[in-house]
This record gives sequence, C-alpha cells and structure tokens, in this order.
Amino acid sequence: MCLYEVYIDPPYGIKFNSNFQWSTTSRDVKDGNVAHITREPEQVKAFRDTWRDGIHSYLTYLRDRLTVARDLLTDSGSVFVQIGDENVHRVRALMDEVFGDQNLVSLITVQKAGSTFSQYLGGIADFVLWYAKDIERTKYKAQYVDRNVSPEESGRFTIAQIEVGVRLPVSELSRSPRMDELVAPDPLQSASAGRDKGEGAASWFPVPVFGRTFRPTMQSRWKTNEFGMRRLIRADRVIPQSNSIRYARRFKDFSVAVLSNIWTDLAGAANKVYVVQTSTRIIERCLLMTSDPGDLVLDPTCGSGTTAYVAEQWGRRWITIDTSRVALALARARIMGARYPYYLLADSPAGQRKEAEITHSAPSSQPTRGDIRHGFVYERVPHITLKSIANNTEIDVIWDRWQDTLEPLREALNAAMGKTWEEWEIPRAAEDHWPAEPLRFFKTLQGEQAKGTNASPAKIDDALRGINKALERDYSIETLPARPVDPWPESAATLHAEWWQARIARQTEIDASIAAKADSEYLYDKPYTDKKTVRVSGPFTVESLSPHRVLGVDENDELIDPANSVATPDAGYGEKPTFSQMILDNLKAAGVQQAHKADKITFTSLTPWPGDLICAEGRFVVGDDPGIVDGHAASPEPTESPSSFSEKRAAIFIGPEFGTVTRPDLVLAAREAGDADFDVLIACAFNYEAHATEFNKLGRIPVLKARMNADLHMAEDLKTTSKGNLFVIFGEPDIAILPADDDLIRIKINGVDVFHPGTGEVRSDGPEGIACWFIDTDYNEESFFVRHAYFLGAEDPYKALKTTLKAEIDEDAWASLNSDTSRPFPKPASGRIAVKVINHLGDEVMKVFRI
Repeated sequence: MCLYEVYIDPPYGIKFNSNFQWSTTSRDVKDGNVAHITREPEQVKAFRDTWRDGIHSYLTYLRDRLTVARDLLTDSGSVFVQIGDENVHRVRALMDEVFGDQNLVSLITVQKAGSTFSQYLGGIADFVLWYAKDIERTKYKAQYVDRNVSPEESGRFTIAQIEVGVRLPVSELSRSPRMDELVAPDPLQSASAGRDKGEGAASWFPVPVFGRTFRPTMQSRWKTNEFGMRRLIRADRVIPQSNSIRYARRFKDFSVAVLSNIWTDLAGAANKVYVVQTSTRIIERCLLMTSDPGDLVLDPTCGSGTTAYVAEQWGRRWITIDTSRVALALARARIMGARYPYYLLADSPAGQRKEAEITHSAPSSQPTRGDIRHGFVYERVPHITLKSIANNTEIDVIWDRWQDTLEPLREALNAAMGKTWEEWEIPRAAEDHWPAEPLRFFKTLQGEQAKGTNASPAKIDDALRGINKALERDYSIETLPARPVDPWPESAATLHAEWWQARIARQTEIDASIAAKADSEYLYDKPYTDKKTVRVSGPFTVESLSPHRVLGVDENDELIDPANSVATPDAGYGEKPTFSQMILDNLKAAGVQQAHKADKITFTSLTPWPGDLICAEGRFVVGDDPGIVDGHAASPEPTESPSSFSEKRAAIFIGPEFGTVTRPDLVLAAREAGDADFDVLIACAFNYEAHATEFNKLGRIPVLKARMNADLHMAEDLKTTSKGNLFVIFGEPDIAILPADDDLIRIKINGVDVFHPGTGEVRSDGPEGIACWFIDTDYNEESFFVRHAYFLGAEDPYKALKTTLKAEIDEDAWASLNSDTSRPFPKPASGRIAVKVINHLGDEVMKVFRI
C-alpha cells in the first residue's frame, strides 16, 4: 500500500464542545451547554487523553499521529495539517521535529469567510502546514489561478487589441479594456552585440514591415532569426514605433498565474453538515497538488468526511478515521448521497478523441482499459512565447493558403477604389473620412446644435456653407450625414467586406495554431466532463474496531494496566478506587433500569465475587409472580404478603472502560454464572457489539445487557445525569415481518426503545427516532452484509440525487429508500435475516429473525 497524502484537520484548540458534534440532527453546539456534550465513550477518552495535561497532551496527540503518518507515507508523499493561529507555531515546531525542518514545503495562509471581532486585530486566516516526507522526491503538480494585471504590470500593458487589425492606446479608449484585449509592447532586441557577419549574424538583419525598414543597433540583435521574424509579422505580433519595432505580448498569452501560498479566493464550507466542517476547496487544492487519480489518501480526522468526499470526486482512493459514531454516520450519508461530475478518462475512447481535438492531432490507436491511474483529460492553458511563435512552421502554411484568397480580393479592391493599398493599409471601415477643413466645420455645427434652444442659427448656417464649399456638395440640415464620412460604392464595399472576412479567418486560424503548438500548462482542477453522465459514489465499507487495551510500563518496567488506573484528573495522589469498584459503587446505589420503569432492579447487597469474568454478586428481591421472565425482573415494590417474595442472585459482569462487549464475552460470562448457580447475569458496558444484542439467554440463565451512561466515564464536572439513570437495559427494535406477492416478504420497523442521554429517559421512539436501518436478507451468522439500506432521518441523503436525477430515475424507487417499510425480497436460503437499526446518536442494535 502506497500512501501519497495525509490530511489532518485536528481541533484548533482545547475546548471540549468545539471539537465534537453530539447528534446527526443538530450542528448547534455551544461550549458549556450540558445538553450538547457528547456521551460517546471513545470520544470522551480521546478528549481526556488529549487534553488532560493541556497543551502538552495536545502536542503529544498530534506527535503520535504525525509519526504514524510519516511512517505510512511513500517517499514522494506529503502531509497537510490545517490549524488556527492559536497553535500554528507549536504545531510547526512539532512537525519540524517529526519530519525535519528541511522538509517544510510551505506554510499556506487561507483567508476565512466573514470577519471576526477582537479588541485588537481581528483574525481572518487559518493555516495549512505542508510537509514532505522527502522534499527532494515530493510529487507536485502546479495549480493555477486566473491572473490579473498587477500594479507592477499596469505600466506594461498600454495597448488594447480591439479587433483584428485594430490596436489603440489604452488611454484613448472610452471604456476600460477587457483582459483579453490587453497588449504589452515588449522589446524585440536583446542586449548582445550586433554584427552582420560571424557570431550572432543570424539575428542581425534589416526587417521590412509596414512599408518601413528597421535594423537593430550595433549594441543589440533581434531575439529571433529572419524566418522567425517573418512568422512574428505574419502572426500580427510586431508593433512598429518611431525608430524600432516591438513584440506584441498579449495578456491572454499566459492568462493564469502559479498558485502561491496565500489563498484569498476560498470561502468557508457551504451547506455544512458538521459543526467544524472544512471547505472542500482547501482539501481539493492540497489533493490535486500532491496526488494523482488512483492514489491513496488518508484523513485520521474524519469529521463530516470532507476529505473522503473530495477524494471520491477526484478519483483518489481514501481512508478516513474517527472515534465518533456521529461523524461517521454523517460522512457515510454525505458520500452515499453525493453527486459528482463524470470526468473523461484519458484511458478511454472518448478521452482519446478529446485529446486529439485539443492537440490538433490524430486520435491515439492504443487500446483502452478505463484505468483511472492514467488520469483525466484536462483543460490546459497555452503558454505562448516569442520563441514558440517564431518556431511555428504551420504559420507559413496557413499564410500561403490564405494568400490565394486575399491577394485577388486586394487587387480587385484597389482597382475599384483606384488605390495601391498594401495589406496593412486597407482601412477597417468601408468609408472615407472627410478632410480636416470640412471636419472642422462639422464639429462646429454639431457643437452649436448641442446647445438646443440656445443655438445660433447663423452659426449653424455658416458651418453648413463651409462644409458644402469644401466638399463641393449641396447638403441641407436634413440631408447632412450623421458622421463626417463618405461611404464607398456598394461594389467596393462588398469586396472590402469579403477581404476583411478572409483576413479575420486567417488570423483566427493562425492564433489557434499558435495556441495548439505552444507549450501548455495543465489545469488539473478543470478536467473535461461528460455532461450526459452523472456519477455517484463507488462502493465503500464502514468498519469499526473494538478498542483494545494497551499495557504500558512504568519507570521500573512493570506493566501498567489502564483498567486499574485512576480515571480522575488528580490521579496519583492518595488512594483512589479502581474502575470496577467505581462502577459497583454506582450500581449498588442506582440499580438497573429496564425499559419499563416498574421493572427496576434494586440491589439489597452487592459484594465482590472472585470469578474470571464475574466480578460481583448482587442480591435483589422479586415477587413469585411473574419473577424474571425472558430477561425482565419484576417490580420489587411489595404488593403481596412478605412470604410471596424471594431473593435472587445476580452475577455482575463489567465490560472494559474503553471498549466493546462482544457476544463471546457474554457467552463465557453466562456459562460462569450458570456454573456458580446464579439466577441471572447482568452485563454492564458502555457499548455492545451488534451481534451481542440478540443474545438474551443461555440455558436457564437470562442475560440482561445494561448500558452504562457515559457520564460514568467522564470527569466529575461532566457528570450531569441522575443516579437513577446510570444503568439502563435497552429494548429491542419493534419489527414486523409482512408477506408480499410471489412468496416474498417485507420488513416494517415500528420503532425502537432508545435511551436518551441528555435526560436519562428510556422511551419507545417511533420511526422518527431512527437515522437509518439496514437488512441482511440472508444472514450467515458471521458477518452482516448490507443488502437493503433505508434512511428515516430528517436529512435524506438521497435528496440531492433525487433533485438532480429526477428526469432520469424512477421516483417511486428512490422514495422507497426513505421508508420504514422495506422493498420485497425473497425468503433467505439460510433461514435467517438480520436487521440493524441506528439512531441519531450513533447507537446501534441488531436483531436476527428466523424465517
């Protein structure tokens, strides 16, 4: 595996709430708001481990990830870290240590959207630190942005090319010139000594142009030879001046500029789905600079999945990681519902044809395989230089071919007008301007008429008589032309129009040849698209790893078990309870709340038990009827005489502090409980593997799975839930199996019992409490394969697709994806189906049904 890019967008600071989003349904996260605190154990652990020692832990957190990134990167790979001004200096020093200061490529400054208010200078920029694994071998593709005339260049571009054959000084224009009209008269002479023989003689010669002859001085020479100079003249790239000629450098000869490390043209993220979502364009630029289609990129700070989203769009393989189920749920929905443009592959017949069209060459005959690693067909911008024009022999071919059309028209026009015009002397308009004297009278007349009622009739009459006398005409005010010109005869005007039409066509063809034959710069952010094809995300997997325990060593090389370490900020001072003891203390005080509040288990005693998995024995009183049935304990409140109650023994199994309880864990614990003659097994854990949710009984031993409130895991100032809601047993999803036509079946989900961490309530939610649910229509009891996927949240991930593709899809089929009832499917060959339900907090439960 070759990793070409790592993009890390860590928390900018160390505020708890500013770094996480607690639910997929809300981006309204406020620091200090108890209701907005995440209850995910993995995130709480990440927060506490990262910020326990303030900035020291923050840098340790980054160092560990940067070290792994360095080791995973290929030698030509790059790592980008996006950071704010609060810690950019610390992170740069840290990256200097990990990668070496010699491998710093750039510190990129990104202007943020909007403005900030401060007592002093407002901060409007974030930063992206770019380091290479080996700066000498770094993969890099230059990015370009539209170029503007800088203040330094404004004095160079003094001429405007209004149209073919028409150039005017910018100062004489009545409007601002367009960028593509600007021309800079650059020197055509170099500083080398000139001579007519010997070294440099090929660049020292007379140049006849526009009826005049120009020579370089003895202290200079032309920048090209005679053949090149002739092509420059034919391409209309020579500007005669009083005593020299200059090269006409057009602004559009290279209309882009290489991207620098100051990015002011990027706005913030649009249509945010995550509280700290990054702009796609920032990641896009980094991705395009340092990777190719087919390369692998990694983002260990997934968030809303922006890196994965951008990588998918640009044909990169990707891996993204997060500790938050909320983040992963948002990323999954975002990518599944994304619509991407379809870029033309270079390794495809359509791509070969487009490449031939761009380069004015024959299409390639090589077989194609659709390999994305060959890249896309990109737009390119010509980099036209004096040298590329002077060496372009196709200009001569185009010129000679058009001369067969232009010369006869010029000769016929000269005959019609009684002129001997050369090509450069033919006027642009088919009209003759009046001489100076009648022109002066015409301007006087117009000026007087502009006065309106204050005009002098006598002055108007005098000016009209002056015009008629100078031109030997008999104009009246009514017949006087609107402009001081005389139009040509119709036959001459027709010849003139035909000549200029051919002249413009010749120039257009020469300009196209110049652009095609010049060196080009690829615009890697502008591949050609097939607008008739819409692309959606390719297949991807979402994988979860149960956190495993890592044993460290102390100063005496003795193993340190994190499960026995103190989970409080002042660890190491005085005797502190272990994690298990803390759980047992709270369990004894709080009891276990089941779905029905009347079924709460209250312990009369809770004592340690010397078992392998069973750590405590709990005793509680229940009535004779109904007792414990299918894992539910009856109400302990006395409603009968004392003789109708009996005492039950519960085996207590406590899951890992940071981890997931699996089905095998429950099976082993239940066996141990049965061997010790317990009446029930109560498992307490922060999270259960999906396959464990269907395990409710082993022999005679009911298994109650109590989910511990994550407040038990947090520091003291985050414990906000009452004691009565610390241990809650989830109910199962309410699912109905419905018959369908042709011996098919359908699944309808009515809701699921969900524990709400903010209030500690267990409530039977309807389908609106479900973010998404999946069906494995042929469950093999080993792996859950998503064969049907449905999304019930307010944010339909297919909404964008439905809007875009509405003319091309079956609306009813798309609507079925946002449903609480599945599409019909055949009965499973294995005899089992599995249904997995996920709520907006990322909690998931799975249930297996026999069919």
